[in-house]
Amino acid sequence: MYTALGAGRQDWYVYFDLSVRDFLDRAELVYPDRIGVVDEPVQPAPSWGELTYRQLAARARGQAAVLDDLGVAPGERVAIVSQNSARLLTSFFGVSGWGRILVPINFRLAPAEIEYIVQHSGASVLMVDPEVRGLLDTVRASHNFVLGEDDAATFGEMREGGSPNSASPNPWSCTESDTATLNYTSGTTTRPKGVQLTHRNIWINAVVFGLHATLRDDDVLLHTLPMFHCNGWGWPYAATGMGGRHIVLRKVDGDEILRRVAAHGVTVMCAAPTVVDAVLDAAARWQGPIPGRERVRIIVAGAPPPTRTIARVRAELGWEFIQIYGLTETAPLITMNRFRSEWAGLDEQEQARMLGRAGAPAIGVRVSVAADGEVLTQSNTNLDRYWDQPEATAEALAGNWFHTGDRGSVDDGYLTISDRKKDVIITGGENVTSIEVEDALISHPAVREAAVVGIPDEKWGELVTAVVVVVTQADPPTGSELIAHCRDRLAGYKCPKRVEFVEALPRTATGKIQKFKIRQQLV
Repeated sequence: MYTALGAGRQDWYVYFDLSVRDFLDRAELVYPDRIGVVDEPVQPAPSWGELTYRQLAARARGQAAVLDDLGVAPGERVAIVSQNSARLLTSFFGVSGWGRILVPINFRLAPAEIEYIVQHSGASVLMVDPEVRGLLDTVRASHNFVLGEDDAATFGEMREGGSPNSASPNPWSCTESDTATLNYTSGTTTRPKGVQLTHRNIWINAVVFGLHATLRDDDVLLHTLPMFHCNGWGWPYAATGMGGRHIVLRKVDGDEILRRVAAHGVTVMCAAPTVVDAVLDAAARWQGPIPGRERVRIIVAGAPPPTRTIARVRAELGWEFIQIYGLTETAPLITMNRFRSEWAGLDEQEQARMLGRAGAPAIGVRVSVAADGEVLTQSNTNLDRYWDQPEATAEALAGNWFHTGDRGSVDDGYLTISDRKKDVIITGGENVTSIEVEDALISHPAVREAAVVGIPDEKWGELVTAVVVVVTQADPPTGSELIAHCRDRLAGYKCPKRVEFVEALPRTATGKIQKFKIRQQLV
């Protein structure tokens, strides 16, 4: 785009739209023969092993060309249900890099939940991990594939040795306001909302996140965070653009994380507090020096970990602890809390306390606290809109601020999250909507009422806890029966871990359930 600066002048500037493909293009140009990806060796699909950035780019082009051949036009949605894999990593570029919209879906969801997302997004293509191939018995799109079953059908024909044939996808002219990914997240309703993140959102988040985390070309990223989770917080893009190495981890296991850190020289990882706990537990069993001491930085979000946990990461592992705050709707980075030189004179516990806050706003992010305590944010990474939900979009972006639904305060430029305005429980880094769990409980014929809250828990961040009023005391259900009932309807992580029975739920004069009283009684 060319724009004149003044009448009669020949001064012009050139404006190029930002695209997620910029990260892959740079990696292929600058680091073509560098090993960029080490795929998970133990998985139901054939592992891709080691890929150079030249090979990764070729496979992304192959995927784009396949979508061309299928008649999947730019703007159409491609849904993927997969654990971490090189195939999913490739799809961040092969799908969105040529104009389609990637819909990465949480593989832990129940089939009915995945079916809703596929239908609501209008996905033309559905790709599933071999471990969940049974989904295709009930969930279908126009084109359906099992990842790894036929790579030629999804990533193009391969030469002998595993390199793709040269593919030339149809040209696509990017507009940075185009939607690149559609990420479904739980909210206050019983149905998930599709967050439209644009190429601009993703590009700026990746670059700003990488800057604050001092991402370098010799970094080795261990994917301890599910890639479907807000696009792996943007690290598949950022690490690729800087020529870092991706180490794909399919399933979280504390001992295996330490082994991968040792084997691959890992320098950085992103994780929920539950992953931190798993690594600390594994470290207690580890024989010899802890791998990565004075080298690894671990970036944590999902729920504020206890001060004691932060102190243990720094002392027992010798890893740098970094905390961020954000949401899928903000791509996700809002704030980051990283050790400052001014804190060097503080004792270790006080340093850990300082690191326990949500952090200071990232570059280009404005944070404000409304009169009712809700945290608001303005940035170039706020979502474009919710897919096909204009009312929810208008509410979330009222006044040109994104309304996080969290309550907090700002002191000395640092944000502290105190409570959630919405009844969303964060357990193990995953969002659980209390209303959704309550609906599942109340669908049991023996349950009259139910309230679900999150109770602080050192392992999970928050423990999904149900308080139930039964229809009759003559033959009441057990807690185990109700949990099993929920498991038939919800993903496992959404189901209550604890069930308490009461005669009545505390209510206001207008009949609203007082969840803060329930929390006080249960803690």
